Formats: sequence, structure tokens, C-alpha cells
Amino acid sequence: MKKFKLFDLPIWLFAIYFVIVYAALYAGVLPGGMVGGIAWMIVTGTVLKWAGDHLPIVKDYLGGGSIFIMIMTAVMAWLKLVPESLAENIGNYFGVSGGFLDVFIASLICGSVLGMNKKLLVASSKRYFPSIIGGLVLSFACLALLGSVMGYGWANAILYIAMPIMGGGFGSGTALAKVYEANGFISAAEGIGIMTPTITIGNAVSIIMAGLLCKLIKSPKLNGNGMLLQKTGGMDPKDLQISPEMKAKREELKLEYLAAGCLTMGAFFAWGFILAKLWNLLVPSISIHAYAWMIISVAVCKITGILPEAVEIGAHQWYTLIVRLFSPAILAATGLIYLDIAAIIESMTWSYLVLCLVCCATAFIGAAFVGKWCGLFFLEGGITGGLCMSNMGGNGDIATLSAANRMELMPFAQISSRLGGALVLVIGGIITPLIMGFVI
Repeated sequence: MKKFKLFDLPIWLFAIYFVIVYAALYAGVLPGGMVGGIAWMIVTGTVLKWAGDHLPIVKDYLGGGSIFIMIMTAVMAWLKLVPESLAENIGNYFGVSGGFLDVFIASLICGSVLGMNKKLLVASSKRYFPSIIGGLVLSFACLALLGSVMGYGWANAILYIAMPIMGGGFGSGTALAKVYEANGFISAAEGIGIMTPTITIGNAVSIIMAGLLCKLIKSPKLNGNGMLLQKTGGMDPKDLQISPEMKAKREELKLEYLAAGCLTMGAFFAWGFILAKLWNLLVPSISIHAYAWMIISVAVCKITGILPEAVEIGAHQWYTLIVRLFSPAILAATGLIYLDIAAIIESMTWSYLVLCLVCCATAFIGAAFVGKWCGLFFLEGGITGGLCMSNMGGNGDIATLSAANRMELMPFAQISSRLGGALVLVIGGIITPLIMGFVI
């Protein structure tokens, strides 16, 4: 009988570490900075992940451990079960300016793209963008119609719900609020106040829906079990898979490979910021995030084959290490910092919740059907092209794909969050002055 472990540690040893961390936390002596914060993130995320993966209803229908971690850490902050100083400390290095989340996402992007089969990457990408457009068009159209029927207002539904949810998260939400202010609609501060609970609810719905749909959609014609591309265009399916030889090389863990993978991730991330800066100088009216440029650059290098094989293997090994060790920890920090339970409760009118739910559902449906038509699997196309548009981006992508057990689709999720989010900002700049007069 296999011995029970948590974080690959004997349960007795993990329990000692858990007690030490929480004793230090409540005694007010948990080390500040990254050391104490990561210790709390790991022990809390690990326990909640195990619990969520074993609770019957949660594991089968509510996204399992991923959503359970976020909800419970958010509840801990809301009920003040942990000191406010903990959230402040973790937010300093985990949040927008701290960069820890960037390491995680950049590692996923770099390792996922460089770890893909080259033919699969080419075939998938050219069929993927239509699914994003399909989700956007259907969600905007349905929300306008439903908002009008429910008395909420069609323009209100688009500007207050559809745009924030489909805009790629809090960062894009802030930019969208500034777009509203620049057009004389509402102040940026007012816009952020409106968008925060909307984005939070959309994110929670997207994560739960991803986990639930993976349980309900079992047909091999619709569910690719993590594979995005269904129609191979006449190619031998074996040519789209990782060869047994390459799998064997990846399983041979080498420290020098890990070091190369870490450096490759950092270099591509920096290169993404260089391109973003140049783009902003040339086209200041349209902002494209460094993640988007990073994805494009890594994909070009993969397709052209200019990187040595050892570097690609190292990037994949680094990505595997990061995902295995830090996914629950990242989700614990995400719930603690970004999920505002009080704001969600305050916003819970039935019409508002229905519109948020419909926005996410139609984003999935539109992306899934268009993706299916373009040769993608129905489920994977809907999750990446739809639900990864309607979540909060970044950490939302992590939670959504984790709930769906499809972390290998992170590059496509990031395309949705970054390029799709940038598209929503462009749309917002165009339609806001045209429809803001119809807001009731």
C-alpha cells in the first residue's frame, strides 16, 4: 500500500511544516518577503488542493481543488482568519508589480510552446483565432438581447458586463476603465469599482464551468482530452505527437537543462517587453501585452527550429517543475489577493448574475462551435477560445485549465487573454462613444 504523502513529503513531516508556518503566522513572526509568503502559499494550497480533489460534489462538478483553493483562501481573507499583513506581503511580490506570477506564466508559455510538436503548433494556431471571434460575437449579441429583455439595458449589458468579462482580467479592466473615462462615459475609478465584481464573478463561473463541462462532455468526437486539433488536414496523427525518443529525453532530468530552461524563459519574457515597447512607440493607440509578443516569438523559434534541442527539452522540464510544485500555491495567493467575497455578495442581484452566467456560457458556445467548424475539438476550443476569454486572464487561465486538467493548453489560453483582451480594448475604444448614450 502506497504511503499517503502531501507535497511529496511523508504526512507527518508535512504536518510539522504546516504547524510551524501557521504558528509563525499567528504569532506575527512569519518572515516577510517571499520566503514566508511562499511557505504559507505551499502548505495552504497543498492541503486545500487535496481536500477539493476528494470532496464528492466539489471534485465532480465545481472544478475540484483549483476552485476550492481560491474560494477558501478568499473566504479566509474575508472572515479575517489570516492577518491582513499576509495578503499585503504576498501581494508585494505576487501581484502585478511583484513579478512572481509572471515567472509562473512565462514558464508555462515557454515550456508549453517549445514542448509542442511543431506540426501541431502550426496546424492548431491558424484554426484557433476564429474560435475567439466566435465567442466574442455570440456573447456580445446575446447579452445585448437579454439585457434589453430583462430591463437591464442592452448598452449596460455590453459596457458593464460583456466588455469587462471578455477583456482579459483586472489589468485590462483598468485599461478599459480608462477608455471609458477618455470617452467621457464614466470616471476610471467608477469603472474599476463596477468591473471588479463583474470580472471576479465571470472568473469564478468560467473556472466552475470548465471543470463541469469536462465531466459532462465525454464523447471522443467532442472531447480531445487535452488535444486542441481534431482535424489533421490529411496529416498522419502520429506526426502530430511527441516521439517516444523525445519523451525519453524529457524524462531524463538534468540540472543543466533546468538552468537553460529558466534562462530561456527569462530571455523570451524580456524580449516580449522589448517588442511591446517598440509597438507602443509605433502604435500608441493600441496596446499589445508583452505576453502576446512572447508567445509569437517563442512560436516563431519553435516553427523555424533555430533553438537547440537541449534548450527545448530544458524549457519543457522547467515548465513541468513549475507546474508540479507551484500550481496550488499560485491559486492560494490568487484567491487571497484577487477574489473579493464582499464585492461579489454586494453585486448579487438575480439579473446581474444571470447576465454574467450567460456571458461566460455563450463565450464557450460560440468558441466551441466555430472552433469545431475550423477543425478543433469542441470542448478544448470552447475552453481556450471562450472560457479563457471570460476568466480574469493570467491566474484565471491557470485556474481554468487546472480545473479542466488541461494545463498543456496554456499557450492558447494566453493568446485568448492577451491578444483577445487587446482586441476587446480596441472594440471598446470604437463602440463606447457610439453606445454610451443608450445606457440607462
